[in-house]
Amino acid sequence: MSMTLNRRTFVKVGSMAAAATSLNVLAAPQQAPAPKSANDTIQLALIGAGGQGQGDTRSALEVPGVKLVAAADCYDGRLAHCKEVWGQDVFTTRDYREILARPDIDAVIIATPDHWHKQAAVDAMKAGKDVYLEKPMIHLYSDGPEIISTARSTNRILQVGSQRVSSVAYAKAKELLASGAIGELNMISARWDRNSSIGAWNYSIPLDASPQTCDWPRFLGTAPKIPWNPEHFFQWRKWSDYGSGVAGDLFVHLFSGTHFITGAHGPTRAMATGGIRFWKDGRNAPDVLLALFDYPQGFNLSLRVNFVNGGAESEGFLFTGSEGTMEIAGQTVTVTRVPREKEPGYTVSTFTNEMQKEYLEKYHQKYPTTPPQGSTYTAIEKFSAPKGYSDSVDHFRNFFSSVRTRKQPVEDATFGFRAAGAALLSNLSYDKGSVIKWDPETMKLG
Repeated sequence: MSMTLNRRTFVKVGSMAAAATSLNVLAAPQQAPAPKSANDTIQLALIGAGGQGQGDTRSALEVPGVKLVAAADCYDGRLAHCKEVWGQDVFTTRDYREILARPDIDAVIIATPDHWHKQAAVDAMKAGKDVYLEKPMIHLYSDGPEIISTARSTNRILQVGSQRVSSVAYAKAKELLASGAIGELNMISARWDRNSSIGAWNYSIPLDASPQTCDWPRFLGTAPKIPWNPEHFFQWRKWSDYGSGVAGDLFVHLFSGTHFITGAHGPTRAMATGGIRFWKDGRNAPDVLLALFDYPQGFNLSLRVNFVNGGAESEGFLFTGSEGTMEIAGQTVTVTRVPREKEPGYTVSTFTNEMQKEYLEKYHQKYPTTPPQGSTYTAIEKFSAPKGYSDSVDHFRNFFSSVRTRKQPVEDATFGFRAAGAALLSNLSYDKGSVIKWDPETMKLG
């Protein structure tokens, strides 16, 4: 269909109300610390200096008034590179507890493998640090309540790192859906497909990787004790002992977006299927996963990740409503509205000629013919974020604003648990081969 598209540039949408509530059983918070002056420098430390951690740090340091002062990682080469990039005065260690013991550190980025998320976050908050915790917030369901209760009892800021919830594109989509732009929502389809080796987590292993340059026992932590394995160390997402599969890596982004845009807290039922279709390299996480979810608000969610999609990497949402659709692709939102018919129409051609005549006379009496007004289809409207816009930087801007003001972020521990808890239903369903039930309000398995 050929038509002229209206292109607009977003203005920054105002602050969004937090979509999460706290559990009733949690203890009352301690007295909050005094807010930082906007002129004060936030002293930041990085725990887990891999690709995601160093990328997060680059985004964080684009926010004025933030300085990296320390980094922890289990591979010596990454610690050395942190000094190369951010200065020789950056304190480095294999043991993140040395960082948490420093009183000059205000906040930490935690970008460890998933199985370390809970312990590192809890330790950091108990040490008085605010936490930017990479997604998925949890590796095990038991992680969620402990992280939530610790954030509350210590009165620390904890923001989960699904940056799309700070995107102006997602804010616009939330606004459009609430305004009724596509009518009543009935279905959401979302995908994150890839077709590359790196996209399938086959990250490079440094030539000096060894038990001497890598702290293998510390990396393993609570995971099963096995002999040194560089693939497990550097490509940990491929194994469920350390990672959470495509559900924890990518579905969780799609859940975060769904919950932010719709205001929903999560699904009540989940069913998933998939398998290892191409990357048969010893991993136990599927490279193709499909999942369906029922939401109590009356819509269904369909998710897909395919690591052998035969094309370019593709991420996006399609929201389907009673009066149109809304698509999110990258930082662009496109709304297509199709006006509903004003009359039901008729199928009378198989009736006798006499019955057709009689039927049509009564039909046109009830639905008089009116001249067509305008196009059958309204013009598609497209909204795009400004050129060069980064939702990752905005997500850190929101995090540091919370650090200064002590106001909880939208993607707090409860939001993070609801997103990750919903995503990991896919793994449970895939493993058990059955439908899994979930209570999104109490955040408990059915």
